[in-house]
Amino acid sequence: MARGLSLSGDHAVIAGTNEGETEMTTTREPARYGHIYPPDAAWLAKATPEVALEPDLPIIDTHHHLWNRDDQRYLLHEFLENINSGHNTIATVFLECHSMYRADGPQEMRSVGETEFVAGISAMSESGGYGPTRVAAGIVGSVDLTHDRAEQVLEAHIRAGGGRFRGVRHAAGWDSDPTIGNSRDMTGLGTYMRPDFRRGLAKMTALGLSLDAWLFHPQLADVVDLARSMPASNIIMGHCGGPLGYGRYLGKQDEVFATWKAGVAELAKCPNVTMKLGGMMMRLAAYDYKALEKPPTSQEIAAMWRPYIETCIELFGAQRCLFESNFPVEKMGASWLVLWNAFKRIAAGASADEKLALFSGTARRAYRLG
Repeated sequence: MARGLSLSGDHAVIAGTNEGETEMTTTREPARYGHIYPPDAAWLAKATPEVALEPDLPIIDTHHHLWNRDDQRYLLHEFLENINSGHNTIATVFLECHSMYRADGPQEMRSVGETEFVAGISAMSESGGYGPTRVAAGIVGSVDLTHDRAEQVLEAHIRAGGGRFRGVRHAAGWDSDPTIGNSRDMTGLGTYMRPDFRRGLAKMTALGLSLDAWLFHPQLADVVDLARSMPASNIIMGHCGGPLGYGRYLGKQDEVFATWKAGVAELAKCPNVTMKLGGMMMRLAAYDYKALEKPPTSQEIAAMWRPYIETCIELFGAQRCLFESNFPVEKMGASWLVLWNAFKRIAAGASADEKLALFSGTARRAYRLG
């Protein structure tokens, strides 16, 4: 079990493990957490070789992106190159990332272009010509639920999705520290408490759709209030509830964990909420993927993320937890092979039924996948 990782200035040191003392130091430029960087293929290639653990365990990845940006192309072929690394990924869920929006038309309708784009990739995958994984079997899009035309926009996404549209991520992450990096268009706290947001969520729930919630750990009370006030809604909390480890939270790990755990414990009391496990690479800031000479092993990542993921499983239970890759964002700090090995190490003590729920069963239920 890795003892941990410490950061000091522009140096990064990984402590030794039980398998052998290893120290890695470097003077590479440190990361600016909260920002997405193109993965460094040469750096990832320096990783200690691993093989996939429990390679037959079926996986439904509940959170990945697809995009073609100026600094990175990540479409079907790039995604398949990642997942074809030994793990049994049977299906995936796409999460909105402001990709391929329509260039014109009403502003509120432009995000429908993303659903159209992903539905096309999903249809390619469903042809069987690209392997057995059903990529984007579920699509989670972007809709401003506070907009007075939210219902019409949701209906347009449903039509564009061709039976694959499952819900909306309306991100609400906001922190007063400017180094954190807030969610798109956020100007303050309280989005989930707004009457217009809740009217939009009610319309979405009536259409049989789910909400992917995303904000930072000091804001978890807003999700608790939302879930209790709207018990018919299906809420999927992203990225382990958004624990922060940089900016004004740097060096306050114990305080962050205590605040985060209290919020997650209240959220777990809401039966209409499930918890995504993962997605902490650029927010928890457990290690500096820009400064390390080579990537951590799956044992080391498991040790750093275990307190958060194990706590979620203990509080929510396996039937209300589901793993996520958050690729290609997490690829800044780990390969697909290593990331899912880390998840499997954390879940090693679970029963066979619990593992099935964590890695695919809960995903089928929460996202209504066939």
